[in-house]
Formats: sequence, structure tokens, C-alpha cells
Amino acid sequence: MNSFSNSLKKILINLLIITGIAILFGFLFLKVYLPLYTNHGETVSVPDLSGYEFDEAAGLLENTGLQYEISLDSGFSTELPALAILKQIPAANSQVKTGRKVYLTLNARNAPLLKMPNLVNMLLKNVQETLANMGLERGDIVYVPDIGINVVLEQRYRGVAVREGFEVPKGARIDLVVGDGMGNQLLLVPDLYGMEEEDGEFLILGSGLRVGDKKFTITDSVAPGKIFLQAPPAGTEVRTGDLINIWISKD
Repeated sequence: MNSFSNSLKKILINLLIITGIAILFGFLFLKVYLPLYTNHGETVSVPDLSGYEFDEAAGLLENTGLQYEISLDSGFSTELPALAILKQIPAANSQVKTGRKVYLTLNARNAPLLKMPNLVNMLLKNVQETLANMGLERGDIVYVPDIGINVVLEQRYRGVAVREGFEVPKGARIDLVVGDGMGNQLLLVPDLYGMEEEDGEFLILGSGLRVGDKKFTITDSVAPGKIFLQAPPAGTEVRTGDLINIWISKD
């Protein structure tokens, strides 16, 4: 009987010792090893990499204790240099563990090619919206005599007229030839000799033409304030909206 009691007592003591050791190891694992392994409580703030060039962004991440990976997708912005950071995951200022990987989307080296739409016969205000929506930039506007006011007559890229479907890089400047609404008729230049400056300008505008350069010169041929020379001369055939230069007598 005593032998059985002693054996049972030893078994209980051994179980208590094993249980105590298990509890101790569990405590050490959860409270010491695991926090050290996972850097428990040690976080860093993800820097804002927008606009940084790749080399700068990579160095900044490494100094912060973060890793990076380049996304296979890329975008394009005319406002940033090639290989600049367009997008990052996680977002800027996110709190992450040290060593976390940040995924980067870079600005493409070359602009993607876009097919030109047909802008001819469209109103200028609608054309500007169309170009902006496609990622193209409106360039110079050249007005020419035409019955259609602010109607696009021609679309140009780098000085050359291009048609619908022609490929241009995203962000390209598209110049436009636009009608001024003045038509394209042939007119005779009126005779302005001896007229007062204001009367001569009124006659030019009333004839469907435009006042060009005005030069004031001393002359004995007419009284001061009157026109004594014009170019083109009176009777010359010109088109609607052409410029008429005048010389005015100066006191």
C-alpha cells in the first residue's frame, strides 16, 4: 500500500514538474521569442514617394527599413520624368512593420501612342474638351478666313496636317487651323487717301477687312491726322479679313 502511494506521489510530482516546464516555455515563447521574431510593436511610416525618381525612392525606402518591388503595370504622365513614382502600395503615411514590401508603379519611359480623332468641322470649344479627355494638349490656333466661325478646318502635329487615325504620343501638342467667320470672298481695297484716321478705319472694317499697322509720318501731301498712304493700294483684290496698313500724316 505504501509502495503504491509513493508511486502515485512521484507520478503527480512529475506531472506538476512537466506542466510547470510547459507553462514556462509557453510564456517564454509568447512573451519573448514571438514578439522578437515578429518585431512586435515596431512599425515605420511609409514615406510619400509621389514624383520621386526611382533611384531616390529606392534609397528612401531602404533607409526607412522597407523593401520594394516594381509593379509590372506602368502609367504615363507628361508632368513627371521617366521612371518617376506614379503609385505606391501601401499608401503614404501607412504604419507597417519594418521590412514590409512596398509595391511601386513607375512612369513609362516612352509615351503611349494614341490615334488622332477627326477634329475637322468640329467647334473649337468641343475640340478642346476632346483633346483634354484623350490626354493631348491644344497647341497654337491659326485663324483663316472662312464662313464657319471657330470651326476647325485642319489639325496639325509638328506643323504637318494629320488625318484621323494618325498615331501621336500621349501629351502631344495639336495645332488647329480655325475659321474666323469672315468668309473667303475677293474684295477690292477701298481708297483711303485723304481720309481722317477714324473714318479710314471705319471704312476698312465696314469693307470686311482688318486694320493692320498704323504709322505716323511727317508729310506735306495731306493735313495732319489724315491718311496719305496705304498697303495694299486702292483697287487691289484681297480676301475677306486681310490686313490693310495705313500711313497717317503727323503734325
